[in-house]
Amino acid sequence: MKQTVNIENLKNLFSKPYGSKPPSKEKWHEFYQKDVIFIDPTQEKEGIDSYIEAQEKLVKRCDDVFLETHAISITGDCGFVEWTMGLKIMGKEFIYPGTTRLKFGDSGKIKEHRDYFDFCGPTFGPVPILGPFIRWLYSKFVS
Repeated sequence: MKQTVNIENLKNLFSKPYGSKPPSKEKWHEFYQKDVIFIDPTQEKEGIDSYIEAQEKLVKRCDDVFLETHAISITGDCGFVEWTMGLKIMGKEFIYPGTTRLKFGDSGKIKEHRDYFDFCGPTFGPVPILGPFIRWLYSKFVS
């Protein structure tokens, strides 16, 4: 397997301070296969165009987005990136710590991208009435 993606590439791809531009379509194409599979807690997409569209929709829904990388590991055809994502929406900031698992194809590009993070807690936790209910519901699964 030819390794196109390395730790430095991933650090650049998974880093976006508030106020900066997200990666370009060309940058996504440089590191992702055309038939990439993308899964996160809210959606599943197949193909690079669907993946890029999902990323663009996220950026458009928010006032601003940041992504900070904490740790990266690549072993063989698998990589992991630990990160924190921040979304500013209507004057509020939502923080999501998470991890991405990447699988690399024979071309060395990313063929599978799966994000793992708690969507409900940071999204609904601060909401009056709904937040306490979410915390109560979580407690039923972890207590």
